[in-house]
Amino acid sequence: MTDAPELRRAMGGFDATTVGIGSMIGAGVFVVFAPAAASAGNWLPLAVAVAGFIAYCNAAATAKLAAVYPSSGGTYVYGRRRLGPWAGFLAGWSFVTGKLASCAAMALTFGLYAAPGFGTAAAVAAVVAMTCVNLLGVTRTALMTRGIVSVVVPVIAFVIVVAFASPTGNEPWVPADGGPAGVLQAAALMFFAFAGYARIATMGEEVRNPRKNIPAAILGALGFTLLLYLLLAFALLSALGAGALADSPAPLRDVFDAVADPARPPSADGGTIPRAAVTLAAALASLGALLALIAGVGRTTLAMAREGDLPRALSRISARHGVPWAADVLSAVVVVVLLLVTDVLTVVGFSSFGVLLYYAIANAAAFTLPERQWYAPRFLSLVGAGGCVVLAFTLPLTSVLTMLAVLAVGVLCRLATLNVRTRG
Repeated sequence: MTDAPELRRAMGGFDATTVGIGSMIGAGVFVVFAPAAASAGNWLPLAVAVAGFIAYCNAAATAKLAAVYPSSGGTYVYGRRRLGPWAGFLAGWSFVTGKLASCAAMALTFGLYAAPGFGTAAAVAAVVAMTCVNLLGVTRTALMTRGIVSVVVPVIAFVIVVAFASPTGNEPWVPADGGPAGVLQAAALMFFAFAGYARIATMGEEVRNPRKNIPAAILGALGFTLLLYLLLAFALLSALGAGALADSPAPLRDVFDAVADPARPPSADGGTIPRAAVTLAAALASLGALLALIAGVGRTTLAMAREGDLPRALSRISARHGVPWAADVLSAVVVVVLLLVTDVLTVVGFSSFGVLLYYAIANAAAFTLPERQWYAPRFLSLVGAGGCVVLAFTLPLTSVLTMLAVLAVGVLCRLATLNVRTRG
């Protein structure tokens, strides 16, 4: 273990809830609805509900575990404590690799909305800026996230009202692509949008009164976001129809095209004030998600470095600001490299598989806890673990095989490290 300073418990329950909401909204609203609609058709709300139910199972398990082990690292720590080092390592490696890809996706989403034509450059600048905010301390992270959420949520609420007020009315019914399997695949993709509450648990070492505030923040953030997603799913189907929604690169903006002239398909042009507001909200939501993602990856990296599963140099904590600066900086470097060498908008399935595996381990760890709370009965952990596995393997085959290869690399590296330590 390191002799570096401990992280500071500077976040209250409201700040922790805001961080969770900010983490989810950026990913879900502006990235996932179109591909999910392509798989689920008019059954999109059902896919959202399935994803939300599995997310609740995971949130209940995470909330209980975080109250018992209120330290940085989330399920990496819970897996080690309850199931052993290998389970913890798989959870941590899945989270770090999947969420680094998510960071890149959120950064590029910001660039595409905020600076068309210069998306990669804007994305790199966003990563640098959000890393600097994180390095200033967790209270700055929570304050900025609160400001972003206060802008984004009203804009989304406005889109929902406009969409319900001007339905298409004559759109044909679009069935799920592949039937029930299509709904499950859409739910797995939508799960990407619900993963933000994990940020509260991974930052558990920085939350005041963790036994009370962490469970309340996790469940509160998830409940608020699930309601918002369900309303938005029905609203988008009402205004655009499932076919147009599936084909839309920016469905929330396209709502205003459909309202202005329902006879023509949505377009990407135009400069109306509502469209500009949605563009601004998309950029801010992506920044909020990126900010919380960098914080979560840094804390999990810190925990893995403390245990020796990653280089111990990454466990260094700033004495002045009380943040894991080495892990945050390395995370930023990796994300910038991803932005420069790959098309990261294709990584949603990759990230979803990693996160689902992460939560399957969380549910297994929660199942071993002797003390139960009303929101986390034992059977719910079994349902959550099984649901995570099922959703993970309904994802596109390329995503599944890519993540399995990344996991294999991590396992081989850990085996080699253990072998060196044994010989030494």
